[in-house]
Amino acid sequence: MSIVDLASPLVRQVVERPSLQTGEASIALGSVRHRRLRPCANAFAYSSYFLRLPLRELHHALGSARLISHNRWNVLSFHDRDHGPKDGKSLSEWIDALLREHGVEDADGPIWLHAFPRVLGYVFNPVSFWFCHRADGALRAVLCEVNNTFGECHSYLLAHADGRALHYGEELEAQKVFHVSPFCRVEGRYRFRFMVSGTRSVMRIDYDDDQGPLLQTSLCGTLRPLHDASLAYAFFRVPLFTFGVIVRIHWQAAKLWVKRVPFISKPETPPAEATR
Repeated sequence: MSIVDLASPLVRQVVERPSLQTGEASIALGSVRHRRLRPCANAFAYSSYFLRLPLRELHHALGSARLISHNRWNVLSFHDRDHGPKDGKSLSEWIDALLREHGVEDADGPIWLHAFPRVLGYVFNPVSFWFCHRADGALRAVLCEVNNTFGECHSYLLAHADGRALHYGEELEAQKVFHVSPFCRVEGRYRFRFMVSGTRSVMRIDYDDDQGPLLQTSLCGTLRPLHDASLAYAFFRVPLFTFGVIVRIHWQAAKLWVKRVPFISKPETPPAEATR
C-alpha cells in the first residue's frame, strides 16, 4: 500500500473532485514525459505537479493554505527570486517591461505562471511558462523561461508579430539559442503547443536539430484548488519531488553517456535575457 493510499478519505475526495473558481491559484497533478529519438532511443516518464499562479494577484494568491508560503520556507513555497530577474523584485513589473521591450504592448490582462514550487526549500525549474493575456482574456504571448544545470537562464517569447491572439493547440516555433543539454547542439528549433482549458493543462515542447526531430517532451496536469488537502496529496504522492527532478536529470545524462551519445561542450550564453 502506497502513501497515497493511506491518505484520508477527505483528502482523496478534495483531490478527485476539482472545483476551480475563475482566477484562482491552483496546483496541477500530472506527469512529465521525455523521449529522445536518436542516435539511440531513450525515454522516461514520471509523476509531477506544478503551480498555476496569477502574477498580478500574487500577494494573496496562496490564500489560507497552511502548507504553502510566499517568499518564506514551508513544506511547499513560491519565491519571487526563483524567476524573472531573480532579485526578488516584482515579477509582474518585470514581465510587463520585457513584453514592451519586445513589442508586445497589449498583454495588459491576467498573467499566469506555471512553475514547480520549492519543496522543503529546494527547487529546480527546467522550464516555467508565463501565459500573458490581453484585457479581453485572449492569450497574447507565452514566455518560456528555461534554466540549465550550469546556473544559467534564458527565455523564449512566443507571440505573433501582427498582434493576433494565440490559439489552443497552435504550433509555435522558436530558434534554439541557449545551451541546455550537453547531448544537444545549439542549433535547430523548438516547436511548442499549449492546451490549457478548464481544469486541464498540457504543454508540449518538441525539438528538431538540423537533421530533423530529436526530442519530444511534455508536461501535463489536472488543476486542483490550492488547498491544504490538494497540497498534502501532491507532496505525499511524489515525495521530495524537486530533489528528484535534479537527480533524474543527471541520471538520464549518465545513461546517454554510457550509450556513447556525443558530448557537446557548453558554448557562450546568449547576451540577451530573452529572444523572440
